[in-house]
Amino acid sequence: MNKGALVIVPVIIVVLVAFGGMFTVDETEQVVVTQFGKVVGEPRTAPGLYFKIPFIQNASYFPKNLLEWDGDPGQIPTLDKTFIWVDTFARWKVVDPLKFFQTVNNVTGAQGRLDDIIDPAVRNMITSYALIESVRRTNRELDTFESGVDQEETRDKRQLGTVTIGREKITKGIMEQAQPKLAKFGIELVDVKIKRINYVEQVQKSVFGRMIAERQQIAEKFRSEGKGEARKIEGETEREMKRITSEAYRTAEELKGKADATATKTYADAYGLDPDFYSFVKTLEIYRETMDKESSLVLSTDAEFFKYLKGYMGN
Repeated sequence: MNKGALVIVPVIIVVLVAFGGMFTVDETEQVVVTQFGKVVGEPRTAPGLYFKIPFIQNASYFPKNLLEWDGDPGQIPTLDKTFIWVDTFARWKVVDPLKFFQTVNNVTGAQGRLDDIIDPAVRNMITSYALIESVRRTNRELDTFESGVDQEETRDKRQLGTVTIGREKITKGIMEQAQPKLAKFGIELVDVKIKRINYVEQVQKSVFGRMIAERQQIAEKFRSEGKGEARKIEGETEREMKRITSEAYRTAEELKGKADATATKTYADAYGLDPDFYSFVKTLEIYRETMDKESSLVLSTDAEFFKYLKGYMGN
C-alpha cells in the first residue's frame, strides 16, 4: 500500500505541473506571459494552446474585442457662453497588449486613463464652437411647424445660427486629440459619440419659461381669434334672423292686406246686393259681441241700435 501511494503522489505532481504549464487563448483574448513581473517573449494574440513554466511564469489575459467607455456627464460652456450638460461615450480596444500591460496593467487602470484623456478633449472641442455646432450636423431646414402659427415667423425663430463644423466633425476632433495620447498605452480609440446634450438647470428654467410664454401667447392669439370669429358668427346670425323676421312680417302684412281687401270687397258686394240684410247681419254681430245674459241695456225706444230688437219684440 505504501508502494501504491508512492506511485500516485508523483503522478499527481506531474499532472499538476503539466496543467500549470499549459494555458489557452481564444478568439477574444490576448495574453502576456511574465516571469517575476517581467515580460517573457512576445504576446500571444492568436488563439490556441500555449505553454509556460509552471509556478514561475504567469499568464495575464487582456480582451481583444471592443470595450466600452462611458464618461461622466459634465457642465461645459460653449463658445457662445451657453452652459450645457454633455454626456459622451466611446469604444476602444487593446491593440498592443505589451504596452497595455506595462503602462496601465489592466482594464480598470485603462478606464482611468481614458477618463483623463477623453474628458478634456470633449471639453476643448465643445468650448471651441457655438452650441449649434454640437447639436446639428447640417444646415437642413427644420421641417417642424406649429398649427395656426405663421410659418415665416416660425422659420425666423428656428434660425439658431449657421452650422460650419457640425456634430460629426466635433466628435472626429475629439478622437484626433485623444488618440495620440492613448497610443502609448497600447489603446486604440475606435469611436467617440455624444450621447446627450442638455441645458444646465438655470438655463433650462429660462428656456422653459420662454417656451411657456410663447405657448401662452399662441393660446391667447387662438382665443382672441376664436372670440372674434364667434362675434362674427353671432352678428351674421342676428342679421340673418332680422332679415328672415322682416321678410316674414312683410309677407304676413301683404297676406293680411290681401285678405282684408278680399273681405272688404266681399262685404261691399254683399252690401250692394242687399243693404238691409248686410245691416241686419252686422247688427247681430254687434249684439253678440257686446251683450250676454248678464248684460243690461238702457235705451230709448227710438234708438237705432234697438231697431231690430224692437221689430222682433213687436212681432
